[in-house]
Amino acid sequence: MGMFDQIGDMGHEQVVFVQDKATGLRAIIAIHDTTLGPALGGCRLWDYASDEEALTDVLRLSRGMTYKNAVAGLNLGGGKAVIIGDPKKVKSEALFRTFGRFINNLGGRYITAEDVNINTQDMDNVAMETRYVSGLANRDGSGDPSPVTALGVFHGIRASVEHKLKRDNLHGLRVAVQGVGAVGRYLCGYLHAAGAQLVVADIDEAKVRSMAERYGAKTSDVKTIHAADVDVFAPCAMGAILNDNTIPELKAAIVAGGANNQLADESRHGAKLLERGILYAPDYVINAGGVINVYHELKGYNAEAAKRQAGNIYDTLLEVFTESERRGLPTHKASDVVAERRIQAMRAAVSLHHNYNNQLWLTR
Repeated sequence: MGMFDQIGDMGHEQVVFVQDKATGLRAIIAIHDTTLGPALGGCRLWDYASDEEALTDVLRLSRGMTYKNAVAGLNLGGGKAVIIGDPKKVKSEALFRTFGRFINNLGGRYITAEDVNINTQDMDNVAMETRYVSGLANRDGSGDPSPVTALGVFHGIRASVEHKLKRDNLHGLRVAVQGVGAVGRYLCGYLHAAGAQLVVADIDEAKVRSMAERYGAKTSDVKTIHAADVDVFAPCAMGAILNDNTIPELKAAIVAGGANNQLADESRHGAKLLERGILYAPDYVINAGGVINVYHELKGYNAEAAKRQAGNIYDTLLEVFTESERRGLPTHKASDVVAERRIQAMRAAVSLHHNYNNQLWLTR
């Protein structure tokens, strides 16, 4: 498939390739859809094997942000950026400031934020050249978005438990949390406060010990925790955890966690979960607390308002689950339907607005 065919098939509005020999910057900025507002999505720095791999990644990620922002109820479109290179070698203030100038040239169509191998200091350097950036260390005290992401996941687990297990509380429920880093450790705190019994695993043994000491969590191996005898499996670490090998081993009735890209193959593995009667909370719905936090930073940060909107993930997931049952679709497909419904409604409203203005202009 040719490059323009690939971009067209995925529905992107604009893809920008940028480079700067002086700083070594090589980046791709993908704007998928701006129906709901300016495209927002993080920038990741990765040593891709090829330029084609980088393009495929940024196209997939930017499209995902369109759906994520739409289903979260945010007035934002979807976009993403990738910087190509070894994070240990290419990072510099000059590189990120140059990247910021390219973003500024887009005039606000794309707003960037941190993602893989990018930190708040890098974003602060970008912000020296453009105001179209969020997730900063020094803006309005928003800081680390992980607590809000974890709060959204917690509410998503509540919704999943209500829908699948017909319970209105988590007391005594067994939850396996795979990955207790930035999001997972906060999630453990929320779950413990709600009375859940925890099983935890992480590649960092110190983090596992911390959760065991603080919350009385049982421990497991990170490679086998998906098969724990629990009610809820909450992946908060690696992607592609739901695959041909792990799905048959799941004992949990619910999969609801903060990790990105949990389905190794969306075309098959969502259907496999449905066939097994396992309720899956689509990752881009349940982990939307982070982008909600960024959105509120853009508006003028208010921590309580961000937390309140993260709480809406509860109702959104119930809508997704209802749509899934009504249409007989895997939940990740049903969430696409919910997102597309909002985008189409706004597209119609924008079209009506433009037609009305054109009619006024023609009568003058």
